[in-house]
Amino acid sequence: MAKAHWMVRLTRIALWLFVLFGCFMVLIYSPFYSQWMVAALNKFAAVDVNPVAAQSQQMAGLSEHESLEPGSKLWIARQAYLKVMQEAIQSHNSQDFTIIQARYKALQQVIEAEQQENNQEDKPRIPMLVKPIQNDLSYEDHLSLEDNQSTEDNTPTVKDLLDVNSSENKALIEKYVEFLHTHKIEAEQPNDTQPIVDDSTYQDIIKLNEQNQPVIPQGEKPYAIVVLGGGLTLDKKSKEIVVNNYTRLRLEKTLAVEKQYQLPIVLSGVEAPYMQQWLKERGVEAKLLEDRSMNTCENSRFSSLLLQKKGGAPRVILITDRYHMPRTRRLFALNGIETVPIEAPIPTHLTKWQPSQQNYDHSRRANYEMLATIRDVWFGSSDCREVP
Repeated sequence: MAKAHWMVRLTRIALWLFVLFGCFMVLIYSPFYSQWMVAALNKFAAVDVNPVAAQSQQMAGLSEHESLEPGSKLWIARQAYLKVMQEAIQSHNSQDFTIIQARYKALQQVIEAEQQENNQEDKPRIPMLVKPIQNDLSYEDHLSLEDNQSTEDNTPTVKDLLDVNSSENKALIEKYVEFLHTHKIEAEQPNDTQPIVDDSTYQDIIKLNEQNQPVIPQGEKPYAIVVLGGGLTLDKKSKEIVVNNYTRLRLEKTLAVEKQYQLPIVLSGVEAPYMQQWLKERGVEAKLLEDRSMNTCENSRFSSLLLQKKGGAPRVILITDRYHMPRTRRLFALNGIETVPIEAPIPTHLTKWQPSQQNYDHSRRANYEMLATIRDVWFGSSDCREVP
C-alpha cells in the first residue's frame, strides 16, 4: 500500500484533534465532567491529619472566650492551674478551689511582672513560625527543614512548641504546679470558713467535670463549625458591600447546621465581618472571626491558629462548596485539624444531561480546584503568609 502524502497525514491529524476538542468542549458543558472531577479531587487530595500539627489542638478545650497565646508562659500557667484544679475535684475538697484560684491570680501577676521587667511582650509561640522560611516550601517541607536545623543548634523546633509535654514546657508546668500548691497568700482561710468561689472558678469546675464525663469518641465529635468566605459584592443599589451568592449559600447552610449541632462558629476570610452581620440579622451569633486570610491556604492556617488560641479543636465541621472542599480539607489536615465536610451549593445548578452554560460554571470551578490542588501538592502554596 502506498504511503499517504505528508499533507494528507497532517490533515487527518488535524481533523482528529478537532473532533477530540469538540468532544471535550461538549463534555465541559455537560453535567458529568464536574462530577468526575470532584471524584478525582476527593481521591487525589489526602486528608490524613499531620500528627505534629495536631498537637497544637490536643487540649480539645475550645472556648469562645479563651484568649491566651498557645505556648506563652501565661498559657502554660493556665494548663498548670487546670491540672491542680483537676486534683482538687478528684479529692472532693471544695475548700481548695478559692485558694487555688487566688494562687493562680498571684502566679499570673508574677509572670506579667517578669515580662514587664524584661521590657518585652510574651511572644506567641505560633506553629510554622520558628525562623523565617521560604514561601515556596510546603508545610511538610517546613517541618523537615526545622528538623534538620535542630541538629545544628538548640533552637526550639515546631514539635517542641506545639507539644505541651515537651521537656521545656513540662518543666515549666511542674514549676507552676508547685507554686499553686505552696504559695502563701492572704486569701487563705481557716478550715472552718466557707470559701467564696467566684463565677470564673465555677466555669472552670464545670468545664473540668465535663471533661471527666464519658465523651463522644474523638473521631465522632466536632468542636466547631468553620465557614469559609466565598467573596463579597455590592448590593443592588451599588452602595454597600454585602456577601455574594457563594458566601450567602454557605451561610444559609450554616444556619441549618448550627441549629442541629449548636457549636461555636468560626468565620474565615476577609469577608468574616460581613458574614457575621448576615448571621446576626438572622438570629445567630458568630463570635470567632478570622478576618485576615486572603486565600484558601491562609483560611486553613489562620483558622487553625485561632482555634489553637481558643483552647484547641481537633475536629471541626467544614462548610464550603463541593469543589473547594477537597483542597480545603487537605490544608486543614496539614494544620492538624480533622474536618467533617458539609457541602454548600453554588449559585448555578447542574442540568440532568443536556449541555448548558451553568454546567460550564461547575466545570470551571472544578478545573480551578484541580489545578490549585496539584500546585499545592507538588509545589506548595507560595502566596500563603505564615501568620495573620
